[in-house]
Amino acid sequence: MKGLQYITIPHAKSIIKRGSAIGDDLLLFDNFDDVPLPTEPKRTQCLFVALCLDGQAQYSVDTKEHKVKAGDLIIISEGQVIGNYMLSPDCKGIAMMASDGFFQEAVKEVHELSQLFLFSHTHPVLHIQDEVVSRFCDHFQRIKAKIDDTGHHFRREIVLSMLKTLIYELGNVMWHLQQNGASKHTRAETIFSQFIRLVELNFRTERRVGWYAEQLCITPKYLSETVKSVSKRTPNDWIDNFVTLEIRVLLKNSTKSIKEIATDLNFPTQSFLGKYFKEHVGMSPSQYRRQ
Repeated sequence: MKGLQYITIPHAKSIIKRGSAIGDDLLLFDNFDDVPLPTEPKRTQCLFVALCLDGQAQYSVDTKEHKVKAGDLIIISEGQVIGNYMLSPDCKGIAMMASDGFFQEAVKEVHELSQLFLFSHTHPVLHIQDEVVSRFCDHFQRIKAKIDDTGHHFRREIVLSMLKTLIYELGNVMWHLQQNGASKHTRAETIFSQFIRLVELNFRTERRVGWYAEQLCITPKYLSETVKSVSKRTPNDWIDNFVTLEIRVLLKNSTKSIKEIATDLNFPTQSFLGKYFKEHVGMSPSQYRRQ
């Protein structure tokens, strides 16, 4: 049986041959016409952010239909299934695709932002005010100009910094929507949010789903079903994401030995950490540090 195909940055680049890119980590489109929209449902392997500037659009996220108009911000997280696109003839906008690793690198050590972006899992369309639209477009064009400055030795680092500023702007929109009660959380969304907060605080020492279920006073099975229903990812996926991100950050931004990192993250041995990291990242810790 044929499974769902994936939307990836490399595939998008191979189709359009346009757009401003940082390797396979970030791809910007300044015209909706350039975005490779799927003709059938596909699962995203990146973060997709778009802003509608004119016209209307319609699409589905995890089978739920959404309508978009000018001033609407679209945020689709990695792992979500999108399809059923319909654009009006006058539809215009800008869009961005970012790999999960690049996004996590931009928001590392800023846990509140990652918490806010969970909001987008259940609210993939947000309407923003004109002044926010203007700021978003300004940030977008500045990032695009720097991406296109291919001769700059620190191009990637500057783009990361500029992307973090843009993400702060988006985070502010989501924070105000939450504070103003624009959305009432279901019990499942509340449990998911509480689970993520617990993982953020405890992933260095606890990687057992049962432990998190116990803290939330629910069964492991109920926690797994709830997290999967809200985020389309399992609790183990989320725990592994936080752990591997922390390992990557320590490998790239500290002089700690791999043995010290293993101790910090409560792995029984350096070898165990190495096997865990290779399973989830595709290379050994030493290979990742050298690249």
